[in-house]
Amino acid sequence: MLMIGPDHIWIITSLVFGFTFVIPVINLLLFRYLGSIQSLYFESRRERILPFIFISLMYSLVAFLFYFKLPFASNFNKLMLIVAALVVVATLITFFYKVSVHSLAMGGFIGILFPLIRFSPTLLLPTTFIVAATGVVISSRLMLGAHSPRETLVGSLAGVLTGYTGMLLLF
Repeated sequence: MLMIGPDHIWIITSLVFGFTFVIPVINLLLFRYLGSIQSLYFESRRERILPFIFISLMYSLVAFLFYFKLPFASNFNKLMLIVAALVVVATLITFFYKVSVHSLAMGGFIGILFPLIRFSPTLLLPTTFIVAATGVVISSRLMLGAHSPRETLVGSLAGVLTGYTGMLLLF
C-alpha cells in the first residue's frame, strides 16, 4: 500500500526515524536541560505547548519534504500528511485543553484503517487488534493517572476524525 520499493525502505525508514523520533527526543531533552519544561511527563497543559509546537513543525516539514520534494511513493507521502495533521491537531487542542496524545495517536490509527477495510477485508482482523490495543493504551493512561476519562475521549475522537477525514480526502 505504501508503494515503497525495497531499495528505498532503509533510506525512508532512517529519514522518518531521524526526523520524527531522534530530533524531537533531542529537542525534548534540551527543553528539559534548559528548564523550559519541568519533566518529560508533561503533566500540565501549559508545559506541553512549546514542545508540541516544535514537534508539529518537524512533522509538517517532513510531510512537506516527502510530499513535494520526494514524490516517489504517493501513498506513503499522503500517509505522512495525515500523521502530520494528527500532530498539528494535538498541538492545536493543547492550546485549550490537555488531551491524551496516546489516545489521539491510537484513534488516528483506527481512523486510517477503517476506510481501508472496504478495499481490503483482510484488514478487519488487524483493525480489530488495533481497536483492542487502543483500549489497553487508554486504560493504562487512566490507571497511571496521567489523564482523565474526558482527556482520553477527546484524544480518541480527535484522532479517529482526523485519520478518517485524511483518508477520505487524500485517498
